[in-house]
Amino acid sequence: MRSQHKTYTLVLAALFLALCLVLPMVTGGIPAIGNMLLPMHIPVLFCGLLCGWQYGLAVGFAAPLLRSVLFGMPPMYPVALAMAFELAAYGLIIALVYARLPRRGVGAVYGALLAAMVGGRLVWGLAEILLLGLAGNAFTVQAFLSGALLSAVPGILLQLVLIPGVMAALDRTGVVPFGAAQG
Repeated sequence: MRSQHKTYTLVLAALFLALCLVLPMVTGGIPAIGNMLLPMHIPVLFCGLLCGWQYGLAVGFAAPLLRSVLFGMPPMYPVALAMAFELAAYGLIIALVYARLPRRGVGAVYGALLAAMVGGRLVWGLAEILLLGLAGNAFTVQAFLSGALLSAVPGILLQLVLIPGVMAALDRTGVVPFGAAQG
């Protein structure tokens, strides 16, 4: 039974990785919209919640790098590299926080989601500072606020509505009960 669960989790993580590659194509016709909706973030966050921190971390780190190699977008340096650390942090943080919260339910999903959103954006900022610093460029506070918050508001709102709603629906149908994340 354990190997079936492991296979199921691996297949589910592969599905989330595939979604990370495909969803930006849906919004990519208008790059400004795609950048605002953060289409790769959503599958990574679900992966962390449903598959656990190891898979969330791996899918989050691999997705932007693989997408850059396969499709040339996002550009590898510095965008895909910084995104790899950011998305890895999302997958890791949401899973760890969710697994350690004493109560399950929508409140726990929101708590883990908010922690992941803050932590992932901080990791992205640090990655940008390091990557741009290596090239002799500066990463300003204004660039951080613009990239992490101002241009991302529609995507943040989408995540705050979609992820808890889908998790609640999965719980109601019994497909995935609250508490699915592996610690």
